[in-house]
This record gives sequence, C-alpha cells and structure tokens, in this order.
Amino acid sequence: MTTALITGASSGIGLEIARLLAPHHDLVLVARSAAKLDALAAELGGASVIAADLSDPSAVAKITAEISDVDVLVNNAGVGDFGAFAEADTDRTLAMIQLNITSLTALTRAYLPGMLARGSGRVMNVASTASFQPGPLMAVYYATKAYVLSFSEALTEETRGSGVTVTALCPGPTASGFQAAADMELSPLVANKKLPTSAEVAAFGVKAMEKGDAVAVPGLLNKVMAAGVRVTPRPVMRRLVHKLQTTKPAKA
Repeated sequence: MTTALITGASSGIGLEIARLLAPHHDLVLVARSAAKLDALAAELGGASVIAADLSDPSAVAKITAEISDVDVLVNNAGVGDFGAFAEADTDRTLAMIQLNITSLTALTRAYLPGMLARGSGRVMNVASTASFQPGPLMAVYYATKAYVLSFSEALTEETRGSGVTVTALCPGPTASGFQAAADMELSPLVANKKLPTSAEVAAFGVKAMEKGDAVAVPGLLNKVMAAGVRVTPRPVMRRLVHKLQTTKPAKA
C-alpha cells in the first residue's frame, strides 16, 4: 500500500483524516503525544508513530530521518493564539510561525520531489477560512494561514500535469479543541455556536484531496464568506473581522 503521513494526528481533524485514510494506506502518525498516537495506531490496527513537536525547529529532520518518502502528505498540525499582538507571548508567537509555516514548508520540500519523480502523489495543507483576510486579535494566526493558502495554490500550478496534486483545505471554526488551545472560546465567532465536527471536515477534505481540488472550503456560509472577501474593501473587511472577534464580557 501507499504511505500517508499525517501531522497533528492525535486529535481533531488530523485524527479523523487518519481514520479515513487507514484502510488504503500505511499510515505515519505525527504529533507531540506518543500515548495518544499509540492509542490511535492500536485502534486502526497498526501505524508508524513519530512523537515530534513541529514547533521545534529540529522536528522535521527527525521525521524525515525515519521516513524518507511518502505518497500522501497531510500537513494538518497547527495552532492559534487569540488576543492583541502587542500583548502576545513572543515565544508562543514564534513557535506558531515555526509550526504553521516553517515545518509545513520543510515537510513539503522534503517529500514533494519524490512524488514528482514517481509522477504521483497528494499533498493536503490545512489552511483556514482565516486565509482569505487579515485577522485583528489573531493577527499572526491569520497571516500564517494566508501563507498556507498562497503556498498551496502556487504549488498547484507548479505541479500541474505532473500527476501530483496539492490541496488547501480551508475550514471555518470546527469542533476540534482548537478554540480552547487558542484561548478564543469567548470570541463571538465561536461562542455558543454549533460548529461542524472534525469528522465532517475531514471527510470533506479527503474527498477534495482525492479529486485534486486546489482549494476546498467546507460549508455554504464559509464559501460565501470566502467569495465575499474578494469584493469587500480591505478596510471594511479588517474592521468587520475585528468587530466579530472582539470578546463580549461573560454574563454574571
């Protein structure tokens, strides 16, 4: 069977993607928690496990030393942070850039040449609806996801006709544990809202990857928002996002 490597595979969208790809691929599961990865590997009937923190600059070298080639690469691992940039923890901010941008880029660079040489392969980079506009109060996160979308679309053109496809999956807020990790549970964007499940987003993303879609945005409202950004003046859009993300005081 072909080999699929999935980062951020211990929970959320990455875990559900692993479940979907398991029947047809030899899996390589990457995340920080070895215990969670071992449990998932056991559930799936076996998989290679690499415990690595992709916010650490040395992590990609560790992964590529163990796995020299893959047929499917899912760059799902990512993290956010909520709050004013001037008040953000510098180390956390730089770790986010390392995880969301640098490690994703390095893994793609490591495995894409082999795919091109074989004339087959798939890359899925998990971006976000945040990719389409600036995001006050999540300034760096939105910027990292804009990079992921732009990078993925550029690679789509570079690989056109090669047998290799590159897909940017751009989900909106998802019930995946991301909001808690990003300290944004009080944001009006997600507070008290019914969010799509990780399984739903994963199924949409895997289908889009297998079709070779360049950009995949799940959900009608997300599609409308992504399209609307193109015709909305930039000052209006950034002020709207700022307003939408301004937390409301919790009720006593």
